[in-house]
Amino acid sequence: MLVLRSSPASPFGRKVKIAAALLGLTDRIRIVTADTLDPNDVLRTQNPLGKIPTLVLETGETLFDSRVIVEYLDALAGGGGVIPVSGPERFAALRLQALGDGLMDAALAQVYEGRFRPEEMRVQAWLDHQAGKVERALQALETAHAALGGRITVGEITIACALGYLDLRFAGRWRSEHSRLVAWLADFESRVPAYAATRPPT
Repeated sequence: MLVLRSSPASPFGRKVKIAAALLGLTDRIRIVTADTLDPNDVLRTQNPLGKIPTLVLETGETLFDSRVIVEYLDALAGGGGVIPVSGPERFAALRLQALGDGLMDAALAQVYEGRFRPEEMRVQAWLDHQAGKVERALQALETAHAALGGRITVGEITIACALGYLDLRFAGRWRSEHSRLVAWLADFESRVPAYAATRPPT
């Protein structure tokens, strides 16, 4: 059985879990919580970076990060499931994935700044820089929301997880100015039961 090292709150881990569900692979994956801050967690030998998600294969080999893991799972399921095989559709999905990954990275950077630095050492310019990335990504998605339609690909999965993370860590403040994205996310959740099933505890 495959083993996914992750944590309930990780948006990148959630992305892998949703992809696995859509690909019909959930029953082949055991999820084991990882503590990235614990030096004694075996995660650091499974992934030298000590990051999640990490997928442990049946051979003992490991794969990371979420992009690589989802690509592996897609291939395991026969290919073309959540990552289109070729053509414009493939690169549209990968572009959306990159935007969603970047949005999550910028949101996480803000969370970590508050979590790991004493208040007097926090750098507001850095926080503003990351917040700007989030807002520009949201605005781009709101403007071009038509790109978030039809078939569910790794791109849509990633955007949904990014928005879910903003709900979790930033009290859903993005919703007030991005009504089209709010409607899109509601539709995504209605079409993808795994989204609700993987919602992290608050």
